[in-house]
Amino acid sequence: MDNKVMPKVFLWMFIGLLVTFITGYIVSINKNMLQSVFSTSGYIIFVIVELILVIVLSARIAKMSPTTCRIMFLLYSFISGLTFSSIFIVYKMDDIISVFFIAALIFGVFALLGSVAKIDLTKIGTFCMMGLFAVIICAIVNMFVGSSTFALGISIAALLIFLGITAYDVQKIKKNLRNIPEENLAVYGAFELYLDYINIFIRLLSLFGRDN
Repeated sequence: MDNKVMPKVFLWMFIGLLVTFITGYIVSINKNMLQSVFSTSGYIIFVIVELILVIVLSARIAKMSPTTCRIMFLLYSFISGLTFSSIFIVYKMDDIISVFFIAALIFGVFALLGSVAKIDLTKIGTFCMMGLFAVIICAIVNMFVGSSTFALGISIAALLIFLGITAYDVQKIKKNLRNIPEENLAVYGAFELYLDYINIFIRLLSLFGRDN
C-alpha cells in the first residue's frame, strides 16, 4: 500500500503548506486582517478551532468520507496560515525562504530514514512524544522566567524531537497501524507530516532567522 499512498501523502502535505504560507503572507500585508487575527478574541477563536479540527481529524479519520477529510485538512491549513502570518512581520523574508528550504531538506532526510528503516521506531516515537510534553512544560515555565538561554535550549530540544517524530510518523503511515482507508490515510498522513514540518521550520527560524 505504501507505494501508492506515500506520494499522495506528500502531495497533500505540499498543498497544505502552500495554503498556509500563501494565507500567512496575504494576511501579513493587510493591516486590518492582521488586527482582526491577532485581536484577543480573534486569536483565541482561531486557536480553539485549530484544536477542534486536530481532535476531530484524529478521532474520526477512519469514518470520514475522503472529501470531508480533505476539507478539514485544508481548513486547518488555512486557519494555521492566519496565525502563521506573524512570522512575515517578525522575520526577514530572505530568512523565511532560506529556512523553508533548509527545513524541507532536513525534513526530507529524516522522512527518508523513517521510510527505509528496518527497525521498529515505535520506542523512539514514544520517547520523542514524552520529550515533547517536557518541552511544552518548559516552554510554559519560560513564559514566566523569560530566559533567552532557556528558550534557545527549548528550541534545540524541540527541533531534535520533531526530527525523530518525523521518522516515526513516516514509518507509522507506511504500516497504517490504524487500518485507515487509503484516501483518508493519504490526507491524515499529510496532516501529521505537515505538523512535523511546520514545527521543524519554526524551530529553525527561531534559531537562525533575523528579526525585521
